[in-house]
Amino acid sequence: MTINEFKVLVCDDSILSRKKLKDCILSMGCAEVFEAADGEEAIAQYEAHRPNLVFMDIVMPKKDGIEAVTEILKIDSNAKIVMASSVGTQSFLKDAIKAGAFDFLQKPFDPEQVKKIVNNVCKGGC
Repeated sequence: MTINEFKVLVCDDSILSRKKLKDCILSMGCAEVFEAADGEEAIAQYEAHRPNLVFMDIVMPKKDGIEAVTEILKIDSNAKIVMASSVGTQSFLKDAIKAGAFDFLQKPFDPEQVKKIVNNVCKGGC
């Protein structure tokens, strides 16, 4: 798969965080970036678009990131989900990894780390 065929879902209740991450991913040449503001929306967007990679915030309204990871993995056991955590929510990362998260990303995002994750998943054949 090439980067211009790659689809990503960005789920975060912060519109600013979503925009920054979306802009970074689009600058790499990804085909599409979908957005969700909470875990429920993330599950619906995953079902509708079947992205190759998901960036998921942990602490969100309605359904948190850990609940959303669990439900997405029931839909697609091969889903690649990267959890995003800010300082103070790192204790949730262990639960996220146990739930099946593929990797994690520290907030605020380092664009180079985002690019590395996207490239690794894309090169892995998605």
